[in-house]
Amino acid sequence: MIGLENIEKRFGDAVVLRGVTVSIEEGSVTALVGPSGGGKSTLLRCINLLEIPTSGTLRLGDQQLVFHPGQRVPRDAIQRIRRQTGMVFQNFQLFPHRTAIENVMEGLVTVLKWPADKARARAMALLEKVGMAHKADAWPATLSGGQQQRVAIARALAPSPKVLLCDEPTSALDPELAQEVVDVLAELAKEGTTMVMATHDLRLASTIAKEVVFLDGGMVVEKGPARQVFTHPEHQRTKRFIATLTQEAAKGGHG
Repeated sequence: MIGLENIEKRFGDAVVLRGVTVSIEEGSVTALVGPSGGGKSTLLRCINLLEIPTSGTLRLGDQQLVFHPGQRVPRDAIQRIRRQTGMVFQNFQLFPHRTAIENVMEGLVTVLKWPADKARARAMALLEKVGMAHKADAWPATLSGGQQQRVAIARALAPSPKVLLCDEPTSALDPELAQEVVDVLAELAKEGTTMVMATHDLRLASTIAKEVVFLDGGMVVEKGPARQVFTHPEHQRTKRFIATLTQEAAKGGHG
């Protein structure tokens, strides 16, 4: 479904990803975890080409792109990849001048050229799905962070992407509001939505993810089934990282 082979990403002289190879099955949820600056958000953004890899190969569905240093990627090739992905950002990125339902409709109407009534029906069904139908006509500024993120998830799902990419979807939220978002993502996972999420939220990763990829220093240190990586990590580096996450979760959970 998604294949990343030998992905390298450089920003000038800094190498942020070094030869990363990961494959993600259709219908599975993969969590990219690791310390800040380890490369997880950059890797996530390489999947929908918000960041263009310096070198390596990306496969998504039936599209394949090979990257070479200094070579431009044609715009239409980027669009073909992006059309198959939905993105949920850390800070929601809703349009402040549009209501919740208009935010979800926006891409359908402007990009996919759907008629407004069809887009509205689709948007309403998705708001229902994420538990936000009662706030369809609310402005983003009047919503809590958890509610905004749930609207953002509905918006990302609107064009029926093959894969939902979540970049730290709970990190801007306090634990109680984060739980609302975890619940919605867990429900999507149950329905077989393919998801890749960069997160340091242990609750999110351990509740939802089937596979975990631990990145540090731009390299894959360890990958495997979530339960195995979280309970019996093989590498010392992974053990240390999971211990710090567990301590943070214990502190955060009671605050």
